[in-house]
Amino acid sequence: MKRLTAKEVETLLSEGNTLNIIDVREVDEVAAGRIPGAVNIPLGLIEFRTQDLDKSKEYVMVCRSGGRSGRASEFLEGQGFKVINMEGGMLAWEGNVE
Repeated sequence: MKRLTAKEVETLLSEGNTLNIIDVREVDEVAAGRIPGAVNIPLGLIEFRTQDLDKSKEYVMVCRSGGRSGRASEFLEGQGFKVINMEGGMLAWEGNVE
């Protein structure tokens, strides 16, 4: 599984790169702040939302600390998706939130 640190994701975004970010935290967690542009798909719903994802794109998976996003990454990789787990999750995120 590919991994990026929160700082690496922040740098890529600040350089103008377009990233497909999926936040797998619960709705109430996301309400406290998420990476701008991130799409919220709670971990428990990820298997039911694969039809909404594009296998030609690469997705950066985010959660609170990196554990749930790691599980989501493993699941999606098993389904043929290209994914990157953001290590440290939102606890490590120092960039802007919305």
